[in-house]
Amino acid sequence: MTELTSRRGLLFGAAAVSAGAVLTGCTSNDPDDGGDKASADTQPAADDKPGKAVTIGYAGPQADHGWLNAVNDNAKQRAEKYSDVTLEVTEGSNDTAQQIGQIETLINKKVDVLVILPADGKALTQVGLQAMRAGIPVVNLDRIFNSPQAYRCWVGGDNYGMGLNAAHYIGEKLKDKPDARVIELAGIDNLELTQQRTKGFDDGLKNYPNIKKVARQAADFTVESGQAKMAQLLQAQSDFDAMWNHDDDQGVGALRAIEQAGRDDFLMVGGAGALSAFQAIKADSGVLKATVLYPPTMAASAIDLARALGQGKGISGLAEFEIPSTVTCYSAVVDKENVDQYMPTGFK
Repeated sequence: MTELTSRRGLLFGAAAVSAGAVLTGCTSNDPDDGGDKASADTQPAADDKPGKAVTIGYAGPQADHGWLNAVNDNAKQRAEKYSDVTLEVTEGSNDTAQQIGQIETLINKKVDVLVILPADGKALTQVGLQAMRAGIPVVNLDRIFNSPQAYRCWVGGDNYGMGLNAAHYIGEKLKDKPDARVIELAGIDNLELTQQRTKGFDDGLKNYPNIKKVARQAADFTVESGQAKMAQLLQAQSDFDAMWNHDDDQGVGALRAIEQAGRDDFLMVGGAGALSAFQAIKADSGVLKATVLYPPTMAASAIDLARALGQGKGISGLAEFEIPSTVTCYSAVVDKENVDQYMPTGFK
């Protein structure tokens, strides 16, 4: 994974503050202006220079998916960048009770800040509240707790934005084609993130009245399910112009099914940002033409935010004295034009 080299690079390259506004200092740069008043220009902001030592506890789920493994790697690599950060990492678990126990151990160790990617946000809300009440600020990563009182800051991806941007890419490619038809290979249907991705996709397609979604099939975020469900879609739909696949891991299977069926008469957009997808987009020898990001670099951002919290600092590039309460990573579209830029961030 590419290491981000600056805090400005973090917030304005990998992530966008959900408020949507980039704020600059509200006071003059003239040192004689407002002499003894505190201003944004004089407030401490976290940067790469060593500062107060901070111990960060990191608790994530089991890395049973390429994206989750990349998340864990990003967190560890980012922490190693800072000589003033000690990272206490738990063994990832998808067992709720076990993950709660691991987090309680970190609380008892009195770490300065916690970064938690819960296996189940709802089920782990109480332990987030426990940490906050113990005076340990929590950076809630990706899967959100039920209560905003359970975290100081949330940082994660934009599921709705993934669908929206996938629809816009497909829409622009097909806007001049009458009666265009698209299909959707979704993820696990009972997950809110899947529902958000589909809603974003449907809302985006409303901007293109010439396009109709004619089929949708849910898979399980695995290669095997992607292959099986894509085969079903291809059998049921003999004629369509584009498809969106929610997840690049299941997309590996989907591409196998497409190749086996000998189909090349449509364009495909993926989701998340796997290295295999980037490589296929760069080769430009098949149906996959783009993917919309759900960047695992959000874990590196979470470490940066936790370090700033532990040092009592704000963020370079923002005028506020405190870090934001919410940071939503932008779901960029990666195609042949910009794939080289994103290639180092692709996960296996």
